[in-house]
Amino acid sequence: MKPLFLALTALRSVDIQSTVKRALSEAGHRVVESSTYESAFTLLANGLAPDLFIFESIANGKELQRLSELISPDNILLIGASEEDSVRHAAELGITHVLAPPLSSGALDAMIAEMASSIGQDVTDAGRMGIAKAAEPPAKHSFMSQVVLEELGGEQFFLAASPAMLHIYRQVKLLADSDVPVLILGESGTGKEVIAHLIHQHSQRARHKFLKVNCAALPADLLESELFGHRKGAFTGAIKDRAGKFEQVDGGTLLLDEIGEMSAQMQAKILHVLQDGQFTRLGAQESSRVDVRVLAATNVQMESALREKAFREDLYYRLSVFTISIPPLRERREEIPYLIEETIRRAPAEMKCECDGSFSTRLMDAAALYDWRGNLRELRNFVTRTMIMRDPDAGVRELEAKIGMSGEAIQRGDGEATPFPCSGMRSIMRDVKDRTEAQLILDALEASNWNRRHAAQYLDISYRGLLYKIQQHRLKPRHARELNDAARTARSLRGNTP
Repeated sequence: MKPLFLALTALRSVDIQSTVKRALSEAGHRVVESSTYESAFTLLANGLAPDLFIFESIANGKELQRLSELISPDNILLIGASEEDSVRHAAELGITHVLAPPLSSGALDAMIAEMASSIGQDVTDAGRMGIAKAAEPPAKHSFMSQVVLEELGGEQFFLAASPAMLHIYRQVKLLADSDVPVLILGESGTGKEVIAHLIHQHSQRARHKFLKVNCAALPADLLESELFGHRKGAFTGAIKDRAGKFEQVDGGTLLLDEIGEMSAQMQAKILHVLQDGQFTRLGAQESSRVDVRVLAATNVQMESALREKAFREDLYYRLSVFTISIPPLRERREEIPYLIEETIRRAPAEMKCECDGSFSTRLMDAAALYDWRGNLRELRNFVTRTMIMRDPDAGVRELEAKIGMSGEAIQRGDGEATPFPCSGMRSIMRDVKDRTEAQLILDALEASNWNRRHAAQYLDISYRGLLYKIQQHRLKPRHARELNDAARTARSLRGNTP
């Protein structure tokens, strides 16, 4: 039997990261890469349970102590431990798997094989994430790791922990070798700019500039100058030649944010640039040519805009070679705890003194229940405000009041919202959590064609645990549900027959 396990890496050296990832991938193991130690600690603290954690030497004993509280020393591989203090601290904490520099692929393969043999066991008995029988056929859907956290620079980061966002991450990876325009759709605050940054970072243009232009923030004449530049004297105030964003980002990526608000005249000019890469500065006679990848984002319902002739069809089809639709935060609630923890971690130290790096369970429960109509922007503002006020209880009261006012409730069959039951917030939250859990399990089962072993692997629960949850929530395949519905309809019709 060949054991497969999940590995989490936190490696500073690009060469070591490449060597480790290649060794793990060739052995058939799955890898979650973290660019910093803090990111790795956040993943571990939020429930990621890797079978193997590989990191480079940390001389700081406090960091090693923190690590030992999150994962068993038997599951840790320390690489590049040349500092005496680091080796001593590791030994004191029971970390016995250590590879000293220089790192050789042979030594790494041997160590991984040794640790894999101690980790490997039958998934039926243990149900550990990532361990599968060698004879079992591969799943039709290749699942990503449960959590992806990627630094984008400038205090921006991409986080995916829901099936929808993990699917978007897969789409972005597929786009890495392509250079086509991408249209990013989603409500305000869902993170469209973050997705654009992610696309740029994974593209062949990553070494060049990434610039953004907010098309809704400028009137048409100023927007044209902002995008294409102008010659001296082209208009009042044009005291010198100025390059526009297209010239500034030549070779890189340009994001046209809120493109749905762009005037018809500007839409025609953007279409011309997309078709042949040429444009003309304001006041210039000759045209200029650039090599720019264009990404566009909007919260406008494009179907309505096209129907009402507010957006050109030819430009839409030119931009939407590939379309990414970002779901609102209320449709990926499982990411809320990770996003809160990550926002807290990135906040200035003086703001974190009361919350000690995390919020209470009660506050997290309320955050998971609230709808977050402002999406990531509203969530980030709430976390910042709660830390500044240093009163988590006030944060709970704020969310509970908003939940009550919004009337978020179980929907009736006729579309009317039912008022909350009188049993209080605790009962409401338990009910919502149960429904969310059932939906997540059902999504994983449907995506894996009801292959329970692969669904359990993706959900990071044991096989027996998944069977229990299926029984608890009375989950059935779609065709079985349709048969049951048909049977109920038939019985009802028979009962109404005179």
